[in-house]
Amino acid sequence: MIEAVGLTKRYGAKTAVDQLSFQVRPGHVTGFLGPNGSGKSTTMRMILGLDRPTAGTVTINGAPFRQLPNAQRHVGALLDAKAVHGGRRARRHLLSLAQLSGIPERRVDEVLAVVGLQDVAKQRTKGFSLGMGQRLGIAAALLGDPQVLLFDEPVNGLDPEGILWVRTLMRRLAAEGRTVFVSSHLMSEMALTADHLVVIGRGRLLADMGTQEFIAHNSAGFARVRAADNDQDGRDALGGALTKAGGRVLQEPDGALRVTGLELPRISDLAHGAGVRLWELSPHRASLEEAYMRMTQPSVEFGSTEDPRNELWEPDPLALPAWEEELPAPEVPQSGFFAPPPPGAGGQPFLMPASPGELAGTAQNTPTDPRKDTR
Repeated sequence: MIEAVGLTKRYGAKTAVDQLSFQVRPGHVTGFLGPNGSGKSTTMRMILGLDRPTAGTVTINGAPFRQLPNAQRHVGALLDAKAVHGGRRARRHLLSLAQLSGIPERRVDEVLAVVGLQDVAKQRTKGFSLGMGQRLGIAAALLGDPQVLLFDEPVNGLDPEGILWVRTLMRRLAAEGRTVFVSSHLMSEMALTADHLVVIGRGRLLADMGTQEFIAHNSAGFARVRAADNDQDGRDALGGALTKAGGRVLQEPDGALRVTGLELPRISDLAHGAGVRLWELSPHRASLEEAYMRMTQPSVEFGSTEDPRNELWEPDPLALPAWEEELPAPEVPQSGFFAPPPPGAGGQPFLMPASPGELAGTAQNTPTDPRKDTR
């Protein structure tokens, strides 16, 4: 098990890791996530004794890395796949590591077979591709058959088959009761591989929980509804009916409606009652990427002025038809719902109207339907 308590690392005036505390337990693949510059690499270096903490402690199975006898038998790590002398042959590189730790020579051939490099074992590493270098680094981490493994971007440069192999390997190692700690920026892969997540931003802990729990805590559940032919009248009628029934309705850029506060069967019944044919009615299942981006947005060190992540969560409100906008304020039904502005946008709430038919009925002394003048 890996345990960090109050782990802090400062480089002059910059604090790379700030009071970080977490545990990585055996039997699970624990994903280590965070934006660039969040302190992930520094944390891993402190776990392995390559950097000394400014404050706090980090231990592996109850002891600092530097106090572990024959550490490579206890801990295996891949931090930089390029940290290999290019003039050495793959097998010779692994053999030198094995000899330093008293590992039998036969283990070298075993790990070469595990990572699929047995056919290039006698080639010099300077001719290796990025993916081959990753496999060699994983072989070095497995060399001592350790109980604790740390991997930094282990699938970098691998093809789809290689990524699947790494995913299977990680889960098998965890199933054997080992502690597996994996840092990666590939959210789709972490969603398939990691059982537990440790998420940091600007050196501080943001989350320490199960993967599915993390997604649930940082996602907006909603139903996606689309009227037949993306008809504007149908959208307006449906939006009004859903709002009147207590739902919250937002319009997405492609014309679909995003609805919260109502179950799918209720939405279907309301659409039927409003005479609106539906082409889509589906629950939104948030991805790990969406949940991660929502949580880490304030911690991004280098952000674009036009950050597309904002649009993942709060699309534009359902536009009011022109004839409704002209109605005086007192005529707007009070059954509308005030929807919150997007997170961090600092905007004002907007009012979702009830159905257009109800609004038309509230206008007094109107000789003709005003919609005929505007459509």
